[in-house]
Amino acid sequence: MTTPEPPKSVKLQLEAWGNSSLAPAGLATLVAPLHLRPTQPLPLLFVPVLLFSSYANLQGFKIDSAGVTMAASGTYALLALRRKPVGGIRGRFFSVRGVVRGSAIGLGVINAVAAGWVYATGNREKEKQYRKDNPRWAE
Repeated sequence: MTTPEPPKSVKLQLEAWGNSSLAPAGLATLVAPLHLRPTQPLPLLFVPVLLFSSYANLQGFKIDSAGVTMAASGTYALLALRRKPVGGIRGRFFSVRGVVRGSAIGLGVINAVAAGWVYATGNREKEKQYRKDNPRWAE
């Protein structure tokens, strides 16, 4: 008989989401197909920034990565909310493109909040020591 895990607090869930390298990569995965056809160059500029943020996170720069993720995700969500979706109400909510667009905006908002929390409350000295103890590139 196992005892159930106690529920995580909101603070711990925000930190886990903000420290994850999958969050910016997931948003980049949603942004790319939305703006590749028809090609929209400005929104596509967010994809390499989000992928770089994910890479920096994997290299041990979690606080700086959270800052880049917060800025890129928040800006994308704000810009995406300003655009008018094609197809009226039906295209906005009940199409595949509408669902993906809504998911991208929602994920952008969640990323911005969680990464902002990590960036604001991060301990740089602890992160620096972690990178020193766990080098990513072996010599």
